[in-house]
Order: sequence, then structure tokens, then C-alpha cells
Amino acid sequence: MLPEVDLTQKLAPEIYVEALPRLQLQLRALTRELYDQRRSLIIVIEGWEASDKGGIIQRLTAELDPRGYEVFRILPATGEERRRHYLWRFWQLLRPADEKQVLVFDRSWYGRVLGERVEELCPEEAWKRAYREINEFEEQLLDFGILIAKFFIHMSREEQLQRLERRRDQPDALWRLTAEDWAENAAWDAWAEAIQDMLLRTSTALAPWTVVPGNDRRFARVKVLEELTRQLSRELAYALVAEKPPAITENTTALGSVKKKKKGKKGKKAPKGKNQKA
Repeated sequence: MLPEVDLTQKLAPEIYVEALPRLQLQLRALTRELYDQRRSLIIVIEGWEASDKGGIIQRLTAELDPRGYEVFRILPATGEERRRHYLWRFWQLLRPADEKQVLVFDRSWYGRVLGERVEELCPEEAWKRAYREINEFEEQLLDFGILIAKFFIHMSREEQLQRLERRRDQPDALWRLTAEDWAENAAWDAWAEAIQDMLLRTSTALAPWTVVPGNDRRFARVKVLEELTRQLSRELAYALVAEKPPAITENTTALGSVKKKKKGKKGKKAPKGKNQKA
């Protein structure tokens, strides 16, 4: 799956400069519609170390009303969090739609099937059970009317190594470099296997993963914004005024939304305009 992603895709600077502010304003209009419909959106950003997750989140939130969104940077569980079920702390972070319309997770509950699996921080039966637990967790959110958009930023092993080396050689960026970053690159194959399993087993009809080629930062930022505005416009039945065609067409990504076929009953469609309280 991951080897099929076309990591050679790039976006010209002039297209990026035009597309970015246009998409940011479209996203701001859509988040206003979220508020009017009393609905909320959860954005999950996962990806390799040094894949520009923070840069993407900065561009996503740059034009949003700061009263209506919150960003959570998820670190390893500590203290009381470790004594409870791993999903407990994420339930505590949910907000009612009239308080926060957009919740952005820089890493998330998927740490159970990624880092905790690869680094053997939990038993094998625990991370294998987590796929079902995560799907059920997200299904409950969807049933409540919450929208979920999930993005995985993919890059090549060589590109990651180059970015880590640049951080090492830049004094003002050295603080961002950790031993865990180098360890991820060294254990690339184990991480890639865990990522592929995650994508296949937790991509559902109503909460699919979008795999974003991330070797080119400009391409990844615009791709996430375009896909997010497209999903929101569809789910909210809110038509955006298309002044210009998309900067990135649908067929530019070898692997877009990864959808897993479900056995048995189909997933419920999230209600629209539902008044939410958490």
C-alpha cells in the first residue's frame, strides 16, 4: 500500500501561493457553517516524524476564529492517564459544538497501534484489540453527529533522514530533534508495517483515511486543505463558490482515501444539524 503512493508529486510555488489563502478562507466559511449547524469536526493528523504535521496544522488553523478551534498535541500517556484505558484521556478532550467546532489532534489515539506496538509498550493482544476499540470509539462519535477527517502524511525514508540531518545541522532547529526520531528511521520497516495495518483496519466508510504524499511540503499542505474542504462541503451540504479549479486534481494521489470494506451491516450515516453536547 504505502509503496504505491506517488511521492514525486510537487506543487509549484506560484500555485501554492494562490491556492493556500483561497483554501484557508473556504475552510473558515465551512467552520462558520459548522457553528450554524451546531456540529463539530475532529481532524486527526498522523504521519512520520519530520513529515511537517505541525506546519500543516498551522496552515489549517491560520484563518480560523481562534474561539472555535483547539489543537491537541498528544504526547505519551503519563500519571493517571497510564492507570486508565488509553481512550479515557481522549474522551476528556471532547468539547460541545457550541464551544469548539474544530478539534485538531497532532497525533491521537492511534498511538496504541503505532508507537506502542512498534516500541512494545503494550502487550500484543492489547494493540490487536485496539483496532476494534478505535473503530467503535469513532462510530460513537459519528453517531452523535461529529465529523471525522483523518490524514496520514507519508514520506520516503530518504526524505525523512535528510530532514533529520538538516535539523541536526541547524542550531535553531536542534531542539526539535530527539533520539526517538532517529530510532523511527532505523526501524522503518516495522513502522511501515504498523502504519499499513492501521490504514487497512481503521479506515471505514464514514471515517476513511486520506494518505497524503509528503515529500513536498507545499503539495501536502494544499492537498490536506483541499480534501478537508471537499469533505466538509459534502457533509454539511454547503456549496463553495469555485472561483478557480482545484490546485490538485483527484488523480494526483496514487492512494487517496483508504476505504475498508465492512462485513455485515453498513455503518450509519451521521445525522446532520444535530445539537451536540459532550
